[in-house]
Amino acid sequence: MGSGNWSTDVYSAAASYRAARGSSAFAYSDSGARSAHPDLDPHGVALRESRDSAEHPNSLAVAVLFDVTGSMGGVPRTLQTKLPDLLGLLLRKGYATDPQILFGAIGDATCDRAPLQVGQFESDNRMDEHLGKILLEGGGGGQMTESYELAMYFMARHTSIDCFEKRGRRGYLFIIGDELPYPQVRRREVEKVIGERPREDISTRDMVAELTRIYDVYYILPAGASHAGDGRVLTAWRELLGQNVLELDDLDAVCETIALTVGLGEDAIDLREGLDDLAELGSDAGTAVGKALAKLDRGTLVVADGLDLGGDSGVMRL
Repeated sequence: MGSGNWSTDVYSAAASYRAARGSSAFAYSDSGARSAHPDLDPHGVALRESRDSAEHPNSLAVAVLFDVTGSMGGVPRTLQTKLPDLLGLLLRKGYATDPQILFGAIGDATCDRAPLQVGQFESDNRMDEHLGKILLEGGGGGQMTESYELAMYFMARHTSIDCFEKRGRRGYLFIIGDELPYPQVRRREVEKVIGERPREDISTRDMVAELTRIYDVYYILPAGASHAGDGRVLTAWRELLGQNVLELDDLDAVCETIALTVGLGEDAIDLREGLDDLAELGSDAGTAVGKALAKLDRGTLVVADGLDLGGDSGVMRL
């Protein structure tokens, strides 16, 4: 629901405690669990909510859903280690005043035990706890398709966010993957996984149109994934999301890419300023992030061995 405040000290203390005990940040998955954690199971969930409060009067919903099948299974582990970097940019650099972050995972509804896992929108260290409860199933259908469209259905119809409902500002949804969505949201899969039955199947294109009323949706395809650079995957997603398909040369730069994308979308920075912030923080992700986000900046952008960004910068929104 988004109460409380993030503390890097609390995060570090939890990491130290796990290290002392020899336990993992993903202890639930590493314990041999075979189903979604009850806190992340979407079946029967009416809404995941991002709400304003006295603590956070200008909440901004940011959802990060990642494919956990096949080669993508390492993404949440990377995200977990980089959470302080993400929150540091959003909060300390003022990219967003009151960000509330939801983490979730995507599998394949045709064969996986946990084809969809969805946490809560949180402002404090509970987001780390939700991330750590994700089942890293590692399965998938093996046919270059996963149930991204089912995740989009949940986000469109089972979330309620004050930034949109009160202020008319869309939230942000990042999907991190390397495969294609299925062409339709199937009624039987919605019923099995989410617990309701739509009147009919819904085309993925129509689902995207419904979702993008509420969220700015980005698809991130990172290097090292099985289908990184695959033209079929990129073409299909670009037909759905246009320039909001981001190719990322460095998986370790996912958090920085998300943070700068939000900063651009909120008009808090231009791309050059964001890259300067990364350099100030000692991050080596600047080249990968700059290349991935070049098309989101209005300036004349030249990406080469040395990154040269110029022009009158701003944000280009779909």
